[in-house]
Amino acid sequence: MYKQTVRRRRAVLGLLVALSLILLTAYFGESAGGGLHALQRGVLQVLAPIQEGANRALKPFRDLAGWFSDTLHARDQRDKLRKQVRGLRDQAISGQSAVRENVELKGLLGLDRSANLTAYHPVSARVIGRSPTVWYQTLNVDHGSSSGVRVDQPVVDGDGLVGKVTSVTGAVAQVTLITDHTSGVSAKVADTGVNGIVQPAIGNPNYLLLDFVSNKNRVVKGEAIVTAGTRSGKLESLFPPGIPIGSVTKVDAQEVNLFQRVHVLPYADLRKLDFVQVLTRPGAGP
Repeated sequence: MYKQTVRRRRAVLGLLVALSLILLTAYFGESAGGGLHALQRGVLQVLAPIQEGANRALKPFRDLAGWFSDTLHARDQRDKLRKQVRGLRDQAISGQSAVRENVELKGLLGLDRSANLTAYHPVSARVIGRSPTVWYQTLNVDHGSSSGVRVDQPVVDGDGLVGKVTSVTGAVAQVTLITDHTSGVSAKVADTGVNGIVQPAIGNPNYLLLDFVSNKNRVVKGEAIVTAGTRSGKLESLFPPGIPIGSVTKVDAQEVNLFQRVHVLPYADLRKLDFVQVLTRPGAGP
């Protein structure tokens, strides 16, 4: 029974193949106005409305499938673009950081030469922490007593004086900035030698005041203030002479006081320090 069924199916298949060959031969052999061509046109006319209806009915489904495909492709492209943007942003940030660090390190070398600080054995250190408060302005650096850093040693950056070391461990030192309320630096006007003490301005910790400057002494806006490097009254200078501190922004004469208020803007941007130098031999000046 099985073999008869197989033979029957094979016979039907062979018959269909033969019939197809005959029809194809007849179709391609007759003229355009032949019967087979006419039959084909009739079938197409009958099926055309059905095909058009099916196309219209299926169009929303095709559009929906296309929308899903486009959406998935767009999401894939979006993720790739986001990854590229992140990579480019990271490269840009790394490049900007490297440029800024390079500028700071060059500034440190320039200050060493211009202020003759090489004799003080400067130790370059990276800033690794900052004070979280406004009034107690300190920062931490990644060098400590193992590098020769000691309490009260001066700290500078490429623009000028930053502060002094106030706490040390083996590998870390804490630096109190010149804008901290406890700070006081014996200083002078670079051009005239007029002496005073630089202290933070009360209520504005980002600015300084050159105090104890007599009203008889003339101080002009724009003049440079540097470390005096000498004893001023009871305050002994811990800093080598000639380190830039800041520039005069305003001078207030006080009639009821013998002294004038000299406002000073620090040269060093104390909020954006990445590298500093600790002068490990503050008494090694020429």
